[in-house]
Amino acid sequence: MTLRPLAATALAAMLIAAPVSALPSLAWAAKAPTVALKSLADLPTPLPYPYDEKADAEADVAAALKRAKKAHKLTLIDFGGNWCPDCRIFAGLIEQPDLKAFVDKHYEVVTVNVGRYDQNMQIPARYGIDKLKGVPTFLVVDTKGKLVNPDALFALTDARHMTPQALADWLAQWTK
Repeated sequence: MTLRPLAATALAAMLIAAPVSALPSLAWAAKAPTVALKSLADLPTPLPYPYDEKADAEADVAAALKRAKKAHKLTLIDFGGNWCPDCRIFAGLIEQPDLKAFVDKHYEVVTVNVGRYDQNMQIPARYGIDKLKGVPTFLVVDTKGKLVNPDALFALTDARHMTPQALADWLAQWTK
């Protein structure tokens, strides 16, 4: 192996391992708010159960997309289940006042219960996602209905091991 491919491989590994907050800022992304919580352990408990298992997910997603288009916001489609601790942690975090204001300004958020990966799977399939590789899975959709984050759908499936600020930074990278 020559030095050039070895260096490229090392750089790629560092970028993959780097937290979102350590990556260069995207010129078009809004600045993430500074999150007061330093640890997810500081979230108020009990954590929310964000997924309505009896909801009409098709109607909820359609309504969120319509509201987002009218308000010139992104739609954040949150796929998960109440059994998932990472899903519940994320739901609790985005309700924190310093992050809630940011999320409300930039996103229409809609939660979709996936059961045990056996419910509402037709919704991610519309965006070319045949199988969820974990939850929470987030689709960021623009006002034209285009998926904005095709390479980062599963970035938060291990949310409980991230910092609150890293989660906020992930949300900010898709905004303008």
